[in-house]
Amino acid sequence: TGYNHPTNWRIIGLKTAGKLFKALSDETRLRILKMLEARPLCVCEIQHVLKGSQPNVSHHLKTLYEAGLVDSKRDGLWIAYRLADKPATTLHAAALALIRKSLKDDERVRKDRLAVKVVNRLEIALRK
Repeated sequence: TGYNHPTNWRIIGLKTAGKLFKALSDETRLRILKMLEARPLCVCEIQHVLKGSQPNVSHHLKTLYEAGLVDSKRDGLWIAYRLADKPATTLHAAALALIRKSLKDDERVRKDRLAVKVVNRLEIALRK
C-alpha cells in the first residue's frame, strides 16, 4: 500500500502496550482517530477541523504513529495519515476495532466527521 510503519512491533511488551494506551488516553487523539475512519487526511486538514496549531496536530499524529495506530504515506506535497490497515498485534487490532465501534453518538465526533467530509487540502493551501 505504500504506507510506512515501523516493523519492530511484532512482540508486544509493556513498552508497546504503554505507548498504545497513552495514545488512546487523549481526547484530541481520539478525535483524530475518528476523523481518519472517514478517509486519509493530511496535517493541514486535521488542523483545520480541530482548529489547532500545526505543531500540536503533528505531535498528536506522531504519538498515534509511534503507538501503531496510524500509517503515513506521501501524497504529492502532503503526508496523508490513515488508520493502520495492518495492526501490529491483536491488542492494536482490538483497540482500533473498539474505536470504530465507539463514540458514534458523541456530538463533537459527529461535528468533526461532518467537517472532514468537506475539508479540502488544496483550498486550505490556497488560503495561506
